[in-house]
This record gives sequence, structure tokens and C-alpha cells, in this order.
Amino acid sequence: MRTAGGYLESVRLQFPTDRCFQRAAPGDAMEGGKPGPVQVVMVQKDQHSFELEEKALASILLQDHIRDLDVVVVSVAGAFRKGKSFFLDFMLRYLYFQKEGGHSNWLGDPEEPLTGFSWRGGSDPETTGIQIWNEVFTVEKPGGKKVAVVLMDTQGAFDSQSTVKDCATIFALSTMTSSVQVKNTLCNVFTNHNSSFLKLFTEYGRLAMDEIFQKPFQTLMFLVRDWSFPYEYNYGLQGGMSFLEKRLQVKEHQHEEIQNVRNHIHSCFSSVTCFLLPHPGLRVATSPDFDGKLKDIDSEFKEQLQILIPYVLNPANLMEKEINGSKVTCRGLLEYFKAYIKIYQGEDLPHPKSMLQATAEANNLAAAASAKDIYYNNMEEVCGGDKPYLSPDILEGKHCEFKQLALDHFKKTKKMGGKDFSLRYQQELEEEIQELYENFCKHNGSKNVFSTFRTPAVLFTGIVALYIASGLTGFIGLEVVAQLFNCMVGLLLIALLTWGYIRYSGQYRELGGAIDSGAAFVLEQATSHISNSTQAAVRDAVAGRPPSDKKAQ
Repeated sequence: MRTAGGYLESVRLQFPTDRCFQRAAPGDAMEGGKPGPVQVVMVQKDQHSFELEEKALASILLQDHIRDLDVVVVSVAGAFRKGKSFFLDFMLRYLYFQKEGGHSNWLGDPEEPLTGFSWRGGSDPETTGIQIWNEVFTVEKPGGKKVAVVLMDTQGAFDSQSTVKDCATIFALSTMTSSVQVKNTLCNVFTNHNSSFLKLFTEYGRLAMDEIFQKPFQTLMFLVRDWSFPYEYNYGLQGGMSFLEKRLQVKEHQHEEIQNVRNHIHSCFSSVTCFLLPHPGLRVATSPDFDGKLKDIDSEFKEQLQILIPYVLNPANLMEKEINGSKVTCRGLLEYFKAYIKIYQGEDLPHPKSMLQATAEANNLAAAASAKDIYYNNMEEVCGGDKPYLSPDILEGKHCEFKQLALDHFKKTKKMGGKDFSLRYQQELEEEIQELYENFCKHNGSKNVFSTFRTPAVLFTGIVALYIASGLTGFIGLEVVAQLFNCMVGLLLIALLTWGYIRYSGQYRELGGAIDSGAAFVLEQATSHISNSTQAAVRDAVAGRPPSDKKAQ
């Protein structure tokens, strides 16, 4: 097995080891083919608006090997300059060691700098918007089920350039899209800012539970940094839970809103935990040369880190993202991002009802996308790619079968908004399936050898027929008719040569299409005439009389 130092050496070749890393432009890490953070939500600071980098996000979530897996989104949010990216990089280190075979000493070489998400010391913020790591980790849960684990880093709140609405939007987007939300905070868990954010989600949670009767969110962990009172509450999870229990106590003198947040927080999240983490050491906080080496971090911090990270990323504790009781796939997560970014574009924070409406919309879009994938994948197995040509009648039968399969999947999926709300998305799904079917028909038709050579065959047949007719009419003395046939032969020959040039060069496609349409019309008329004559002959034969008798009668 590769040693810890050897593995970190290989990782160092992929990531820069300078203390302050350059922030990746959207899509750069994916285009480079190397692991790295990718910007998925951009912040326009002058306008205080947000923009989804849909192409960058899709390039990560729609990878073939993970797009249909249920997704676990681990997000870290909180105030700026409190070590969110620093903490996420230890998660990365743990996941990469697990990927390599689960080495026990996952913290690695004490001399190795910490790499991954961009971070640095000092008083100025580093991360902007929302970034996710472009390598999605596949983790096997107890029972053998595989899930996709996505790590998300968020912009720090309450810096000098961000408004309260900016901070709330980032926190809202990360909470609405994540299944494990780590709230990075200091000793006072329920500050005014934290309480106002949590109030928004407890109100949303109450509305959501009125419709779905289930907790809308999965895991919330308060990660209390720089805990200075271990003599009151010990470091770690046990001390943190005792601390949280005290902070969640409702007292008579508290404001009604604060009481409501404390009362409803457990009803909105399936799991609420707290972990008390000691200070990492003065060298981490004060040295301008600190680059994340373990040797510069206090041993007490490292001990707690070795408990915290495996606990958060324990497969048994990784809760998949759920909406309305249904697991969200990577493919579905993209739809939720697209829906939520729309409602956070206004000047004010959206009302919880708007958030619920956006969730219902994304919920139905995700169900429709999943059903569409079922239809597409089944049709691909039948007539896609290099599959041989299929009879149109058989293809239509398969289309009807797989369409019904997709619609049944859409109807059975739990959706928010009610039947009338979902009906519109079902109609859109049927239209998209019909469009896919037409494309499959065209693709299938292109495999028909005769279809490929139909136009030149019709033109060549016309040339031969007219040439013979010209010779016969010239032989019997009808020179004018023979010349007319010769002119038509010349025109058809020009059309054949033109068609060949268009197919070879790709130019004048409209003219080529007109020639194809003309040839198809002639072939259709000739086929129809032959078919009618054949049917008439068959009827006469069944009636017991020769075809000529019919004319005589």
C-alpha cells in the first residue's frame, strides 16, 4: 500500500502548494482534467447579485458514473476568516486516503502543506460565491449502497463588502442544496445573524411539513471553533451536544422569534449536532508563513480533528439529500440549483412560500428529467449508436412501451405541489419524449442503406429510363420528343452531379435538401402507383377474371 508521504507527494503534483492559491475560474479545473475547486455560483459584488455557472456545475454532476447516484452534499458555511476552506481541505485529505484504501494515518506527513480549496491567513476574505470540488467521491454505505459525495465551500459571511442579503443568500443556497450542513461558528451559536438565518429555514420547514409531513432538511452540525472553555464543556461531540442542549433551552425572557427558532430547529432537521474544536495554535493564527503543515498545528487540535472528520464522513452518518421523502440524484441536484438561484435574484430575501414554490418546481423538474433519462437510455439500447437499422413499426412499438415506462416513473415519484401542479410538467415531459422519438427516427433512418442511396438511385433510374425512351422515340421518328427526353436526361445528370458535390463539400445544403425532397416525392408517387396497380391485379385475380376483362366490361 502507498505510504502517507508518498500519497501526499502525488497530490502535491496536482495542487499548488503555495499558501495562497489562485482561485479557479469557472470550469478551469474541469478543462485541465485535474482535481480542483470549481466556481458554480458567481457573485457580482457591485450589483450584489448571483449567477449560476450552469455549464461548470453540469460538467461535474452529469458525469456518467455518478449522474444517477443519490447525492450527499457536504457544505461548510459561516463567517469569513473562520477556517471553512481550511477545514474542508482536511476532509479532502481524508476522502483521498479512503479512496486509496483507508490508510489509518490519513492526516499524512507533518511536513506536507495543506492543499485543496483555496485558503490563506490574514484578515481579508478568500472564497467568493460557492465552489464545489470537481471530483465527486463514490462512497459505499452500510448495506452496499453507493452514494456520490460532493464537497461545497461557501463565501464567508459578514465581510466588509457583503450585505446581509448577500450573506443570507449564500447560506440559504448552501442549506437548501446540501444534506450535511456544517455551520462554522464561534462560541455563541445563536448570534443575531445566525438566528435570523435559522428563522428563515424554520419558517420554510413549517410550511414544507404542512405539505409533505416530513423533515425538509437532513443534517445540521454546529462546528464551534476556537473553543476556550473545556473546563465547562469538553472538546468533541459529547461536550458539544451538552453545550448545544443548553443553548437550545427556551426561557421566558427570550423574544418570541428566538423561542420559535429553538423550538422548531429539531423539527426541521433530521439530525442536529454540535462539535467543540480547540484553537489550532498561535502559529496558525499569527504566522504569515503558515502553509498548513501539520507540524505547525497544536496536537490537541489534530487529536480532535482525527475524531471530527471521520465522524462527519462516516458512511453511516452521510445522509443523502432528500426532498419530499425522495432521494435526490446528482442529475436532480442540478435542477434544484437552477430553481433556487432564480428566487434569490431580487433585492430582498424571498419569502418562505417562494422557497417552497421553487422547491416544488425543481422537484417536478427533477422527476421529469429522471423519467426522460429512462426513456432515452432504453431507446439507446434499442436503436442508438451503432445498433443496426430497425423497422419503423418495431421502433414505434418500442417508443410507446418506453414512453409509458417513463410516464409511470414520473407519476410514481413523490412530488410537491399536487396533481394539478405536476400536470404541466408531465405535458412538457411528453413533448420532450416526442422530440426525442423524432430524433431517434431520423437516426434510425440514416442507417437504412437504401435511404442513404435513395436520391442517387432515383436520379440514376430516371436518367436510364429517359435515355431508353429517347432512343425509342428517335427510332420511330419522333425527334422532337426524343430531344425533350434528352434535355430531361441532361437536367437529371446535372442534379445528380450537384447532389454528389453537396454531399461531399457540405455546402448549399438547402439545394441538396430540395433535390432529396424531389427524389422522395417521385419515389413516393411511383411506389403508390405500383402498389395500387398490384392491389387491383390481386382483386381481379381473386374475382376469377383477367384484368383486361374489366376494361372490356
